[in-house]
Amino acid sequence: METISMHKGSWRWARIDLEAGEHGSDVPGLPDPCIDWLSSVSAGDNQNLEMETTEEGKEAVWGSVIYYQDVEKRENKKVFQYILTHDLLVTDPIDFDRLYRLKGSEVMQKLDHAETAIEGFMILLGETVASFLKDIDGFENRMHDLLWQIKEQNNENVLERIMENRHEILVWKNLIIPIIEVKDAMLEAFGDEVSDGRNYTRTCRRINRCLEIIEQYDDEIRQMTDLETVLSSYRGNEIVKTLTVITLLFTPLAAWGALWGMNFEVMPELKWQFGYLFAILIIIATTAWLYVYLKQKNWIGDVLRSPKGRKF
Repeated sequence: METISMHKGSWRWARIDLEAGEHGSDVPGLPDPCIDWLSSVSAGDNQNLEMETTEEGKEAVWGSVIYYQDVEKRENKKVFQYILTHDLLVTDPIDFDRLYRLKGSEVMQKLDHAETAIEGFMILLGETVASFLKDIDGFENRMHDLLWQIKEQNNENVLERIMENRHEILVWKNLIIPIIEVKDAMLEAFGDEVSDGRNYTRTCRRINRCLEIIEQYDDEIRQMTDLETVLSSYRGNEIVKTLTVITLLFTPLAAWGALWGMNFEVMPELKWQFGYLFAILIIIATTAWLYVYLKQKNWIGDVLRSPKGRKF
């Protein structure tokens, strides 16, 4: 276990290596529920938020935060466990290399300027959200390419990419919602005065910005999905319509061919000199009549038109 005095000793940051079997009984000042929780939790566990508010001045909040998640592999994630009191922050080791925006030394400098443990914890949350925003920037570029691919080269691969992007935006939502819960829990546990802290305010604004971006992209993905649904429905209708028209136009040929293909003994048409020509003319005439009828009813529509020039 490593304990660091931050901001001229006004608060402490204790780092416990859960993988090495360290536990909270070695950290002075921890409430009993926190010690019990640390003895049962393992590194990498994703635990729900809990708090202790029964005694004034001894409030505590604990749980875990996912600060890195591979959108392709569920198991590839980074989680840090935390316990927060007025003057103490306890976490397991954090891989600062996963926080894209700052190096570990820079994060430590920012923590050293935090006046309270709560402010220090909000710095860690803020850097986590900043890392999310960095990943979302890459997502933004993929969304831009996908938006134009829908128009220029729309096929099954585009629909697959839309579903992948929709899953990714759901992953970002899943990551930011627990952080929003933690942010709100700060006020519930420690009172409204924590909202006066500069780092708390900055982190709240960053969380809101991240959430707003996610919501906007979620709405854009929904509109893309709706567009694909309309296009797929239209294509399906065109296919069914085309097959129906082709079937109707060949119906006279099938009907007359079936009639004259019968093998009864008494069939007067068998002895007609021009029976073959008569049959062809009858088939052509009835097919032409059926075509004109469909055309007048406007049931053929775009089936006979060229698809050139269509943008989607």
